[in-house]
Amino acid sequence: MKTTSKLAWVIIAASTLIISLLAVATYYFIKNYSYTDFYKRLETRARITGDYYFEVEGKESETYQRLREKYLETLNNEAFHIVEVNSDSGKSIIKQLELPSSFIQLAVKNGKNRYQRNTVFFEALKYVQHGKTYLVILSAENYYAENHLKFIRYLLVGIIIIMALVVTLLFYYFTKNIFDPITKVTNKVKAISTENIHERLEKEKNSPEIDALIATFNDLLSRLETAFQSQNNFISNASHEYGTPLTAIIGEAEITLKKDRTQEEYKEALTSILTHAERINTITQSLLLLAQIGYNNRAIDLTILRCDDLVLEAATAIEKLHPKARINLDFNFLPENSFKLKVNGNRQLLLVALGNIINNACKYSNYQIVTVSVASSDQYVNIKVIDTGIGIPVEDLPYIYDPFFKAKNAKRFEGYGIGLPLTRNIIHLHKGELVIDSQENKGSLVHIKLPIAKIPQ
Repeated sequence: MKTTSKLAWVIIAASTLIISLLAVATYYFIKNYSYTDFYKRLETRARITGDYYFEVEGKESETYQRLREKYLETLNNEAFHIVEVNSDSGKSIIKQLELPSSFIQLAVKNGKNRYQRNTVFFEALKYVQHGKTYLVILSAENYYAENHLKFIRYLLVGIIIIMALVVTLLFYYFTKNIFDPITKVTNKVKAISTENIHERLEKEKNSPEIDALIATFNDLLSRLETAFQSQNNFISNASHEYGTPLTAIIGEAEITLKKDRTQEEYKEALTSILTHAERINTITQSLLLLAQIGYNNRAIDLTILRCDDLVLEAATAIEKLHPKARINLDFNFLPENSFKLKVNGNRQLLLVALGNIINNACKYSNYQIVTVSVASSDQYVNIKVIDTGIGIPVEDLPYIYDPFFKAKNAKRFEGYGIGLPLTRNIIHLHKGELVIDSQENKGSLVHIKLPIAKIPQ
């Protein structure tokens, strides 16, 4: 909160300073322009005055008066003087006008000069007539410029004050509606740890962006909570899956070694040990395969494969392995264009994935009829496996892809709980999708989508 307050003052001060500098620069340029413009007007009047005066030999003509009245605007307290520089009368006029000698000297030297005393502006032009030097001095008050500049000063000061207030109000609004909610979200996230990861951020009447941020954090927390639960499930299930055969191996070996045994007893003990060792080996190999084809895009050999052939091969293998399996292959929706059945894939991995899904459907339906269909859309080959088995309880659905996890109603079935996560990794590796729709005691529908291979038609 202190950081936000400090930032507020910095932004308000910086904004006010920038606006002030712009106002000062604006005033400076307007003032210079108004003064320059006024001097030009004085110079024009002085030149017209001098030209007509000396043209008619020192007398103002009626033509000059008419010209001034018709074309030249009368300036405030405007006056002009014809001064012979070296004469007594000229010196008297200069003294009367209270003009500095430096002004007169520069006017004679340069041909013209300018001077300002308070609000009165002077313009002097040099003329030489009959060997004598004259100065035409025209003076006037810059009344309009001075009053306009005063108005501009007040206006700019008012703008600075108003803009400072506007910036303050805007920052107060943003602080109230953006910075404060973000600070609350930050503090709440900091307070969440592994001990209270079930907690979620509460949505308030915030902007859509803040609500989207809160929703994103809540979604992240949900995924993290699922990951922690999955880790706990993995550890507990893995320890059980490894612990049971290892305990059996150690116990069998210890009992066998306690006394001499007959050849048959040793053979029976070794057979038991071998069985449990094979189970450990199966689990280990499955975990290694699961790790190798995770989400790390490990390079695999891909070829063009027909999905109906893969389904047929996988179903045939399951029927040979489990003679009780009853698999109904539904090829009624095969596309006329055979290219829409082809995918870029690895045959062995896809056979493992399809075999796991079909085998699970047969096993968890107690070998009732399982329907496997193949169809195609414009972008994907769709493989569906439908059974009428035990299904998956709703509360277990979030964990079906965790290694070693088995639904509560599947404990009595053989298996290690590795097949489904392995299948999902294989499908993802082929840039496909795996969707499972299941209801307890009603069966399951497994939908596999694999992108059609991009090959010439």
